[in-house]
Amino acid sequence: MTKSIIVGLAVVLGVAAIANGLFMLISPEGWYFAVPGVTTTGSYNQHFIRDIGLVFMLIGASFLCGAKRPDLRLFLWAAPAIWLSGHALFHFWEVAVGICSVSVIPRDFPAVTLPAILGWVATLWAARNTHKAALILGR
Repeated sequence: MTKSIIVGLAVVLGVAAIANGLFMLISPEGWYFAVPGVTTTGSYNQHFIRDIGLVFMLIGASFLCGAKRPDLRLFLWAAPAIWLSGHALFHFWEVAVGICSVSVIPRDFPAVTLPAILGWVATLWAARNTHKAALILGR
C-alpha cells in the first residue's frame, strides 16, 4: 500500500511539474500573470520563464521515469527533490532579507515548499527501499 501511495505521489508531482513547464514554455506571459505573486518578483522575462519551464519539464520527467524504473528511482527522485528544495529555500531567503514580506510564505507553500517536501518524502522512501533491496540481494 505504501508503495502505491509513494509512486502515485511521484506521478502527481511529475504530471504537475510537466503541466507547469508546458504552461511556461507555451505561454510565458500567460504564466507570468496567472501565477499568484510572480509579478511581484521582477519584470516579465520570457526567456527566463522558458528556461525555468525546461527545468520543470525535466523535474516532471524525472519523477515519472522514477515511477516506472525502481532501479533508478533513488537518483531520479533525489535530483528534482534537491532542485525543488533549493527553489523553496530561495523563497525563504527572499523573506529573510526583506525582499518579500512574510505573507508570501503561505501563498507560495502549495506550489513551492510542498512539492519540495513531497519530493523528499518520495526520495527517502526510495532510499529506504533501495537499501532493503540491497540487503535482500546481498549487495
